[in-house]
Amino acid sequence: MTPPQPADDDPDPRAWWPLADADDLRDELVAAWRRDGYHDLRHLTEVLRRLDELDSAGAAFERLPVLLAAWFHDAVYDGERDAEERSACWAERALDGLVDLATVDEVARLVRLTETHRPDPDDAEGCALSDADLAILASDPVRYAEYVAAVRREYAHLDDDTFAAGRAEVLHHLAAKPTLFHTAPARRRWEEPARANLRAELDRLMARVG
Repeated sequence: MTPPQPADDDPDPRAWWPLADADDLRDELVAAWRRDGYHDLRHLTEVLRRLDELDSAGAAFERLPVLLAAWFHDAVYDGERDAEERSACWAERALDGLVDLATVDEVARLVRLTETHRPDPDDAEGCALSDADLAILASDPVRYAEYVAAVRREYAHLDDDTFAAGRAEVLHHLAAKPTLFHTAPARRRWEEPARANLRAELDRLMARVG
């Protein structure tokens, strides 16, 4: 499995759309993801690529609900705390009649799980989606710096000190997890560089907030 790499300059996630007869919904989601900041089309494309990598490396999970959950997991994103819930509700409404009820329920569950990134060990689908979503943490220094800058743009309405304190809280929460990644392939390849990136960013933030 290759480490997380930057996506194309003009990412197009449509190749990963799993529903043959729902192009209108696909295009609606693409439009929703076309925004400034980290949670944009590039992020969606990177998550979908990471899922392919995990699949190829032997992580077993049901692709349909996980792919759909990836498409919806930050479809609503405006910096508010209930964005995951609103994204899950959108999935429940939009997928009704397109897939079976069990799949609708599973997609919504997975979307809600991305608020905490703490799947149960036997939750193969949750582990795969969580790992793909957090794979950015293991990026090379250039991509990681781009990621941090993009997150800062999403919170441009906050002053630097307030942002630094909030960002440090998020990173401390992540760092407190026993493992950042839950599938064996992701732990082998991404855990160590992700921890190093988190430590370095936390050191910079704590030097600011004291």
